[in-house]
Amino acid sequence: MQVKENKIKENFHKVTDESSPKSKLAKNCVYAFIVGGLICDIGQFFYNLLISNGVSMEDTSTWVTIIMIFIGALLTGIGIYDKIANFAGAGTVVPITGFANSIVAPAIEFKKEGYILGVGAKMFTIAGPVLVYGIGSSIIVGVIYYFISR
Repeated sequence: MQVKENKIKENFHKVTDESSPKSKLAKNCVYAFIVGGLICDIGQFFYNLLISNGVSMEDTSTWVTIIMIFIGALLTGIGIYDKIANFAGAGTVVPITGFANSIVAPAIEFKKEGYILGVGAKMFTIAGPVLVYGIGSSIIVGVIYYFISR
């Protein structure tokens, strides 16, 4: 009985190894690094442009965030961001443009269900938990900081 089980496990592992796609980890990491770096370079370009035009550092940070979210949402809306993401993987998820994509993509997908039950309800399916936990944890840290600094 034990020999038969071992033979079945052996065959299972052999079939699994043969049919599983080969990992392209190194290539995927390089693509993610390059595309993620390019996204950051675009953000840095806007940062330098705003600073050189006399915008304060604080305002520049806000404007760069707004610009990058807009670019991510726009590219998602016209179908380009998904193609970039298929090529670069995590290189497009980590920057703030990935956050914009995570909000816009479900909204576009469920648009046919209407603006209230489709776009409105599904827009925050992915980003919602991030916002809830981010805001919730910032409130908790703020309260703790308030009581410690008294």
